[in-house]
Amino acid sequence: MSKDRFSDPRSFQRPLTMGSRQLTNLPTLALILSIVLATVIAVVGTHWWTFEDILARCASLHTIPSPPASFHSRDESDRFEEGTNATLIRNAFIFTGRDNGSETIRGDLLLDRGIIRGMGKISRRIIDNTPNLTVIDAKGAWVTPGLVDINSHLGVDSLPILAGTVDFNSTKGPILPYLRIADGLNTHDEAYELAMAGGVTSIQVLPGSNAVAGQAFIVKLRKMKDRSATSMIVDPPYNLKIPGSRGADGTSFRWRHMKQTCGEDVRRYGNRMDNMWALRSAYSEAMQVKQAQDEYCAKVKAGLWNEAGGPFPENLRWEMLVDVLRGKVKVSSQCSEAVDLDAMVRLSNEFQFPIAVIQQGSEAWLVPDLLRRMSGGVPSIAMFATNHRNKRETYRGSEFAPRVLAEQEIPVMMTTAHPVINARYLMHEAQQAYYFGLPPNLALASVSSTPAIALGLSHRIGILEEGSDADVVMWDSHPLRLGATPVKVWIDGILQIPVPSKSGEENHIVVGKGKEGEEWRYLPDPPNWDKERQDSIRWDGLPPLGGRKVDDKVVFSNVKEVWKRTQDGDIQQAFKAGSHEIELGTVVVEAGRMTCIGKCDDSLYMDAVILDTHGGFISPGLMSFGSRLGLEEITSEPSTSDGEKYDAFRKDVPRILHDAGAVVRAADALTFNTRDALTAYRAGVTLGTSSFARPIHLAGEDVQVVAGLSASFRTGSLHAMQRGAIVQDIAALHVSLGKSYPTLKGISVSTQIAGLRRLLYGWESTDKETGAWFRKAAEGVIPLVIEVESLDIMANLLILKMDVEDRIGSRMRMVFSGATESHLLAQEIADAGVGVILNPTRPIPLAWDQRRILPGPPLTNDTTLVTLLEHDVIVGIGVRNAWEARNTRFDVQWAVLESNGRITEYQAYALVTRDLEKLLGVRGIDEDSGELAVYEGGSMFNSSSKVAAIISPIRGLVDIF
Repeated sequence: MSKDRFSDPRSFQRPLTMGSRQLTNLPTLALILSIVLATVIAVVGTHWWTFEDILARCASLHTIPSPPASFHSRDESDRFEEGTNATLIRNAFIFTGRDNGSETIRGDLLLDRGIIRGMGKISRRIIDNTPNLTVIDAKGAWVTPGLVDINSHLGVDSLPILAGTVDFNSTKGPILPYLRIADGLNTHDEAYELAMAGGVTSIQVLPGSNAVAGQAFIVKLRKMKDRSATSMIVDPPYNLKIPGSRGADGTSFRWRHMKQTCGEDVRRYGNRMDNMWALRSAYSEAMQVKQAQDEYCAKVKAGLWNEAGGPFPENLRWEMLVDVLRGKVKVSSQCSEAVDLDAMVRLSNEFQFPIAVIQQGSEAWLVPDLLRRMSGGVPSIAMFATNHRNKRETYRGSEFAPRVLAEQEIPVMMTTAHPVINARYLMHEAQQAYYFGLPPNLALASVSSTPAIALGLSHRIGILEEGSDADVVMWDSHPLRLGATPVKVWIDGILQIPVPSKSGEENHIVVGKGKEGEEWRYLPDPPNWDKERQDSIRWDGLPPLGGRKVDDKVVFSNVKEVWKRTQDGDIQQAFKAGSHEIELGTVVVEAGRMTCIGKCDDSLYMDAVILDTHGGFISPGLMSFGSRLGLEEITSEPSTSDGEKYDAFRKDVPRILHDAGAVVRAADALTFNTRDALTAYRAGVTLGTSSFARPIHLAGEDVQVVAGLSASFRTGSLHAMQRGAIVQDIAALHVSLGKSYPTLKGISVSTQIAGLRRLLYGWESTDKETGAWFRKAAEGVIPLVIEVESLDIMANLLILKMDVEDRIGSRMRMVFSGATESHLLAQEIADAGVGVILNPTRPIPLAWDQRRILPGPPLTNDTTLVTLLEHDVIVGIGVRNAWEARNTRFDVQWAVLESNGRITEYQAYALVTRDLEKLLGVRGIDEDSGELAVYEGGSMFNSSSKVAAIISPIRGLVDIF
């Protein structure tokens, strides 16, 4: 009798024989059986009855996840909720996401039982046999798949951010493959609804920044019937032990997802070399587990059960990385710089596993050939459109990166990394990518089908086809038009936007007013950026940004409209095509001054540089406020900024300053020619007013209640000694008030206001900086600009203002900056003569002080901006980060579109010119000193235009780009 025979569990199913004789001696048979049983128990423990499970598990080790073959023939989604009506969307332009985003269908879309039942021309029989059908006439509106954000911290960096809601970043070590985002997913994040209002229906929730940060999950944003976190997960993998998460054969067919991190974000555990060793060491451990499993299964399959050596070898610590090595995990690696991308390529080849996604790959566009060497094939690249330079490793990021990668046939995805960028504006990232050259089909695919494919979930989300999940967005205009807003959003066929009222009825929100014209259904033509893109590649991501300076005659032809400054600093229209009996006009500039507008004599063309604006506009340069533009080059690099400042509320001020409040001047720290300032300049932002003030909820340990004096400067200047470079060395006095940073012990609000009251009462000597400038603020000589978000704090400040004015008999020029909750106090702010700088214009409840936002369509009819303007409050708009300054004109245009026709073109200009200057105390910007931006292909409100030149009368030249 062979040893193999007794080690094969199947032998128990046949009578035992010896030679040709059947064993009939019962005592002998019992002895043999007991020996075999003891052997089996020794091999597999007490669970000797799980042989078939072990064989199935071994068989599944080499199975690559995929949906069941019958998936698209299903009649009902596993996420369907009883009582949900079917929906028929008629007469729509449907972007399906198929064929690399190239397929568009004109027709109907049927949603039923959580899936798409029909698309295009749908059989009348199917429609007639669909009960409880709601019919919606799209009237030619665009319909897309629900948007997919492949990089988000929604639910684990929950809003408003509180100490108890930050669960995405573990501090327990660099290698944490066993951590699961599902274990920290908050179902009450206020950003879920905001994201859906932007058309986002699915997200990949990623853990934080560790070498191996943990397991990610794909989540749909609607709350399920049982309100649990796990029910929001799409295709939950087997390790969550949720019923239905395993295939019919007991093996997992669902992808798992994991995040790794490279570079600067992991430095708390060591440098780049430490990080890569940690990764290699971890994968080496996982490889040993994998090899042990393979050897075990080889013996089992050969029937050598007693040589297998015990139960199936596994290690809960390394099981995720073992699945990575087996190709069962979609790995996201957050790596920005070329050195880190190179390290990832080597790691993937050393351990032979694929990387599905490079997150925030700022330099990926510079090394496409390197990406092709990744084990398992080229990864998809997820990135921001214009958010660059906050770290050294993102310094070479480019707005042209998506187009460059697409030309190299590398999949591109736009993302928000919420809350880095508000998840609501994922489509805006795609719009910007399109504006800078990404083809429209790929731009739309970058936030729908491309991320779905990268996640292994395109059978469910990101693509509209029969059998896929019923996640659908209907838009008020072409989705790639700036300000495109969802009219309706369905997830699993259930209407999420408009948000049903508590009574169960739809709220009546006006969406798309002013976009009724046929042109809103079509793509805007983007500018031509070929030269700029080629220069960026040639200069390894850092092309020269200064223009060609011409101090002689320049003629701009085919000009459609001209707006200019008046002598008193106001803005007026100086020319409009058609109103002067000419179709398009000409503008002649000599030594930086316009000498002819409209119809100009041909003789003026002699010896001139001639530029065709192709129906362009000339209008006043814009101003940016709210960021540290010109005060820092790289946000996270102290050596590129002013450095640590003293806050009298936290520590004693050095004796050498001899000043109680340590008031400083931003003019002393101005740095010209920063890349953020120059990109803003090339986008028509010719002035910057900057201070050290930051919202307390964003500042952390870098807070200054008394933030000092702001300065106004020209963004295109080379240094402070150039003529006109510093417009005003002292503009306004700035303070920051608010509740403390969520994870730090801060200064109480009552202490902040007590200190401000003392300073405004004049109890500090005026022969010192603090006393002198607070006295000027109390008397209204300069504006007092207060960073404040909370309704309650603003109300207390209005009371304090009245008190101070009664005491000293003056009129303060108080301005609220940030002012998220100011819409709740609009009348009182107007009555007090206080101005407001909305910063940002599109609110997000990051902090507790900002939780009462007025989000605008499609969630509310009004915006904070409209509410304030309708109460006659003087309003300006600003930005929080220096990289955002370049987008000022788009922020203005978006604000106009969200107003549903209640903001005029003149008011729009004033928001970032005259009124903003007035609020900040910036004087003297008039016809002789105000710079003008020349837009080629349209106005500053047209996303088909770009800035071709800056006219600078104060410097006596034209900058041509």
